[in-house]
Order: sequence, then C-alpha cells, then structure tokens
Amino acid sequence: MITTTARVTAARLAIREARPRRLTSTLLWAAQILLALLFVYFGLAKLTGGLVQEFADIGAGQWLRYFSGTAEVAGAIGLLTPWLAGLAAAGLAAVMAGATIINATVLHNTTYGSLWVMTLLLGAVCVLLAYGRRQQIKSLWTAIRR
Repeated sequence: MITTTARVTAARLAIREARPRRLTSTLLWAAQILLALLFVYFGLAKLTGGLVQEFADIGAGQWLRYFSGTAEVAGAIGLLTPWLAGLAAAGLAAVMAGATIINATVLHNTTYGSLWVMTLLLGAVCVLLAYGRRQQIKSLWTAIRR
C-alpha cells in the first residue's frame, strides 16, 4: 500500500528531475517573479475595490471582480511555488484569455477596451512560461495519477 507521504515524496522527486537547465531555469524564474509581482498588483487592485466601474461595464456583477482578483493572486503565489509554477502559469494564461476576450468584445467601446493588448501579451508570456515548465506539469500529473 502506498501512503500519501510516499506519493508526495515521489511527486517532489519527479518534479525535481524534470527541472530545465540552469540558464533556462534562471530566465524562467526571472519572468515568474516579474509576472507574480504584476498579478499581485492587479489582483489586489480588484480585491480592494479598484476597477469597480470596469466590472460594472461588463455587466456580470461584482462577483467577477472578486473571482478574477482571487485567481490572479492565487496564480501569483503559484508562480513562486517551484512545483506549481507551470500549472499556475497555465491557469493565469486561461484567466488572461478570458480577460482578452472580454476587453476586445464587451468593453471595446469604453476606456478599458484598449487593455486587450496588455492582457493578450500577459497571456502569451504565461503560455511561454507554462511551455517552459511543461516537464514539471507532466511530472506533477504523473505523480498525482499514481
């Protein structure tokens, strides 16, 4: 019988073996730290009452502001967690895809409509990070399925 502790240990070892080379890892970490700072800033702005008008213009209600702010802060924490970084980057890419679609379609006639370029670029960087950490994502998935 395999215990939970053994599974966690096996997952950590598999993720450690899947790490990219030193230079690639250094570049990925630099990008992750910068992105984490940005997402903490944006997420806290949403959670502390900023951007109320933008989310009112969307028409979905303020729950979406809290949801996206929480997702951004959680993703930022995930980017700084070695074994979750790839998964967090993939999740943030999905959040940015949704933000890009909303900014380009729903908010295109407002002052927030031009933000689709920024959200698209942030999403692209998140996709590149997830791609750079793809071996860690595969190792985590394999360890979870055992």
